[in-house]
Amino acid sequence: MFLKFMNITTIKSIKDIPQEENLSPGTPTCAGCGGLLSLRHCLKVLGENIVVVNAAGCFTLLAVYPFTPFKSSWLYTAMACAPAGAQGIRDALDILIRKGRLDLKENVKVVVLTGDGVAYDIGLASTSGALYRNLDFYYICSDNEAYGNTGFQSSGATPFASKTGTTPIGRISPTGLELPKKNLFEIWRSHTPPYLATISPAHPVDLINKFKKAEQYKGPKLFINLSPCPAGWVTDPSHSAKFARLAVDTGIWALKEAIYGEVKHTVVPKSFRPVEEYLKGQGRFAHLFKPVRQEETLKRVQEMVDQYWDNARSSESRKR
Repeated sequence: MFLKFMNITTIKSIKDIPQEENLSPGTPTCAGCGGLLSLRHCLKVLGENIVVVNAAGCFTLLAVYPFTPFKSSWLYTAMACAPAGAQGIRDALDILIRKGRLDLKENVKVVVLTGDGVAYDIGLASTSGALYRNLDFYYICSDNEAYGNTGFQSSGATPFASKTGTTPIGRISPTGLELPKKNLFEIWRSHTPPYLATISPAHPVDLINKFKKAEQYKGPKLFINLSPCPAGWVTDPSHSAKFARLAVDTGIWALKEAIYGEVKHTVVPKSFRPVEEYLKGQGRFAHLFKPVRQEETLKRVQEMVDQYWDNARSSESRKR
C-alpha cells in the first residue's frame, strides 16, 4: 500500500546529490569498500531520523565502542535475526504512537543492514517472515559475494567460477566455485513486497532515486547492493567504482526494481561489453586466464549473462 501521496523529486545528475552527510568518515572498514560507498548515499535520502539494525558482518565494524559514524541509533544483532530486531523496534514505536506517548512527527525509519551471507543464507528465513508480515522497514544488503568478514568464504551470493576461501583452485577443481549465484532478487520478489531494487555504488543517481521512490510505500523496502571488496576480490582499492560500473556495463549486475512484483530495468547499456572485461583484473578470477586460459568456463559465464538478458527482453516485450 502507499504510505501517502508524495511528490517525489528525483535527481538527474551527480550535481543534484544532497550535500548533507549522515555517515562520518574514518570508519574501520577496508579502503575501497563498495558497500560503504553506497551506504553513504543511502543515508543521504534516509536521513538521521532512523534506527539501524546491523546483523553481524563487515558493517558491524562501523560502530565499534566507543565510536560510531552514525548520527542515529544503532542495534547489533546475530546474523540470523536482524529482521526480528527490526520487528521489535517497529512494534514498540507503533505502540508508543498509538498510546500517544510518541508524536507521529518523531517516528523513525527502521533500517536493516546485512551482508550477503546473512541475506542469501543465514538470515533468509527471518527475512521471509518479515516480508510475509509486511513489516514496514528498509533492508539494505551489502553483497560482496562471499563471507568477507571471516576470510572470504563462499556464500550463496558467490558467482560461478570465483575463487574463495572454501573454493580454492587446484588440480581437482581448476574452475573455482561450480555453482551459480543464488537469485535473491527473485526469491524476495516472490513475496511481492512493495519495493525491491538492485543498486550499485557506480550509479549514485539511480541509487538515490530508488530510495526516494521507496519512501512512498509502507511495508518492506529492500535493496541489494553490489559491493566491490578489494580484500576478497583482490583488486586495487581505488578501482572499486570501476569494477562496479563494469559489472553493469557487461550485464553481470542488472540494475532493476520491482514494485509489487512488477519488474523494470532502470539502467540498460546500449551495447554490452564482454564479460571478460569485468573478470580480468580481479584476483578471484585470475585462474581463468593464467596459467592456461579456460575458454569453456569463460564462454559459460558469457552465456549465463546473455541468457539472462534474452529472458529479460522477452519478458518486457510481452508486457507491452
